[in-house]
Amino acid sequence: MNRLTVCITGIVLTGMLASCGSTEKDRMTEELTQFLTRFEQTVQPLSKEAALAYFDATISGREEEYQRSADLEVELSKVFSNTEDFALLKRIREASAIDDPLLARQLDVLYFAYLEKQIDEKQLEEMIRLQNENEKKFSTFRAEVGGKKLTDNEIEEILRNSTNNSELEAAWKASKNIGPVVAADVIRLVKMRNEAAKGLGFTNYHAMRLELSEQDPEEIAMLFNELDDLTRGTFAELKADMDAKLSLRYGIAVEDLRPWHYQNRFFQEAPKIYDTDLDVFYRDKDIAALATQYYAGLQLPIDDLVAKSDLYEKEGKYQHAYCTNIDREGDVRVVCNIKPTYGWMNTTLHEYGHAVYDKFNDRSVPWTLREPAHTFTTEAIAMLFGRLAANPAWLTEVAGVPADEVNAVADDAFNALRLEQLVFSRWAQVMYRFEKAMYEDPDQDLNTLWWELVERYQMIRKPEGRNAPDWATKIHVALYPAYYHNYLMGELLASQLHAKICRDITKSENPRLEAYVGNPGVGSFLQEKVFKPGRTMHWNDMIERATGEKLTAKYYAEQFVN
Repeated sequence: MNRLTVCITGIVLTGMLASCGSTEKDRMTEELTQFLTRFEQTVQPLSKEAALAYFDATISGREEEYQRSADLEVELSKVFSNTEDFALLKRIREASAIDDPLLARQLDVLYFAYLEKQIDEKQLEEMIRLQNENEKKFSTFRAEVGGKKLTDNEIEEILRNSTNNSELEAAWKASKNIGPVVAADVIRLVKMRNEAAKGLGFTNYHAMRLELSEQDPEEIAMLFNELDDLTRGTFAELKADMDAKLSLRYGIAVEDLRPWHYQNRFFQEAPKIYDTDLDVFYRDKDIAALATQYYAGLQLPIDDLVAKSDLYEKEGKYQHAYCTNIDREGDVRVVCNIKPTYGWMNTTLHEYGHAVYDKFNDRSVPWTLREPAHTFTTEAIAMLFGRLAANPAWLTEVAGVPADEVNAVADDAFNALRLEQLVFSRWAQVMYRFEKAMYEDPDQDLNTLWWELVERYQMIRKPEGRNAPDWATKIHVALYPAYYHNYLMGELLASQLHAKICRDITKSENPRLEAYVGNPGVGSFLQEKVFKPGRTMHWNDMIERATGEKLTAKYYAEQFVN
């Protein structure tokens, strides 16, 4: 038996030593308290070790680092797969014996964490190692165009800047060559996850992931239908204007526009159809320094986080961006591949939004609850700050762009941000609906399903005769299942928080121009109302406490749709 399993299982026996004269509730409270103490003693250092190993693997791309990361992930998962410990948690939870709110909350959080892992150990390990292998493939993949290997940044530069239709098509198609490399493994993982989820009593893995993260699958479906209705008409109008401008840019008819003409591998970001080129404002800027300066003005300093982060390109390194909380004690790191562009300014502000959420947690809160209220609430903070890269006040007061230059492009900058939001909203519809359908039936024609959804929600034409696993080229489908819908929910909350800040803290007369520059009150509000509560309460209760309302789409609609 694994030494960690022995250690954790000992908690069950320890709990049996509770006083015979105590009440049943007292005995269960004591059992849970002792369990939590031993749980943290074991999992806290192991979790830190695993986080460091993953960080080292992604910044190096080395085989041995990925192997070490996988080994630690397996070891950590085995803690949560322990059947005796799960039985203890289940027994206490079903008895409704815990009155203390913090203990009850820890019980819920751990119950869901253990429930997901109550599958065969060999199957669990196989899934972890297969996912790890796919992650390595994504990290080391380089698209090849004309005999030259290109990074994702270089592919995006071609798609963004070239007007040569042949070059655009070649670059886009080359970026999709990762799909056939990982597609079979992704489907295998989907089926393995589904088998595990069904064994635990869930319809499929996608539904299980939502439910275990305290989201109702039916409510999420209703929310996405509402957002589809809210955005479809406005997006169609903007898309028609976009297509007219792109057809002129590339010298082709509107009906000949194809995916490679939309300046992004997935059309998840808005193409540049306005005269303003926001990249111009960042070409001579130190992106990390600007982010550091800005967060310091909110009294949310990130100097220590930047020092431990890995922010620039190198061979074999993970090509995307992420933030990782190493120890829940303040060691928070960001991985980026920064270039002096608007997109990387947005991404850097975004990732350090995650970082300040993690850094400024409440260390008096139990370690188990020292996390964001939900995945999408940390995405909301990241998006709240990422949006500022196009904000006129931010450009003048932080980036140092002359006011007359910014004022000349302010309307275009907002229109670009609005377009960006709507483009992303429609892309998120594709991702959510594809994943949901894939887990419902992984044996269907996924290649066709992908393009049906792209054409319906993004209104982009499928390339003639194309039949390839383009769905597998999106790293989230392959590696981060049932996650993407949280990005769009994060956008809704970002708008809700922005409205609250502008109304009650900055008292801004023009929320469109508000960037909170140098306002420590905004940092204090976020720390006290969003960061410090962690997971001590349900995510919607936290949102209501912070903003006065449950999560709603109305502020997103007011800001970007109406």
